[in-house]
Amino acid sequence: MKFSFRPNEGAFYELFTRAAQNLVRGTELLNELALPDVEVQSVSERLTEVEHDSDKITHELYKKINSTFVTPFDREDIYRLGSLLDDVMDHLEAVGNLLYLYGLTKLPSLPREMHELVHVLDQQAKLTAEAMPRLKSMKDLEDYWIEINRLENDGDQAYRMLLVRLFSGEYDALTVLKMKEVADELEAACDSFEHVANTVETIAVKES
Repeated sequence: MKFSFRPNEGAFYELFTRAAQNLVRGTELLNELALPDVEVQSVSERLTEVEHDSDKITHELYKKINSTFVTPFDREDIYRLGSLLDDVMDHLEAVGNLLYLYGLTKLPSLPREMHELVHVLDQQAKLTAEAMPRLKSMKDLEDYWIEINRLENDGDQAYRMLLVRLFSGEYDALTVLKMKEVADELEAACDSFEHVANTVETIAVKES
């Protein structure tokens, strides 16, 4: 029988789960941008509200780290995982805000590849939210980080095809600059989901 001298500290896992659930809320809001007659300002404002809630969760996590003598796993890994989850939310919020501030949703339609990137992010968010509670047992996590990596590759491909379209001459120069900034935030969010998964893999290997 394997004995553990570390406490069964459920608060950390709860905070990770709440942070990941906010990422699902974030990608669901981005998906609303594909709907006809969407209130873009409303979507942007709600994304900001979710991002603020994620900031509160992250600060709560940091306070918990500093007030806990023995943590469930390495303090640095807890800090890193919390910080990376927050990074993803920052990128999701930036996408919504830029689309609204730049007026890009007034175009006849956003590029198909942009919607494909949002779809990838939605899948990554759901997988991450499903995986966070499993940190407590450190079981059944390998499929999660493998699939996140596969989706990140899909996101890279969609991002490259989006760049090809942006520089094809279909859009005027100013619109290209605006959409390129949005595309970069989408790609950064995909990468950040992979960074979260890589950190989970590192933690699982250390704790096995």
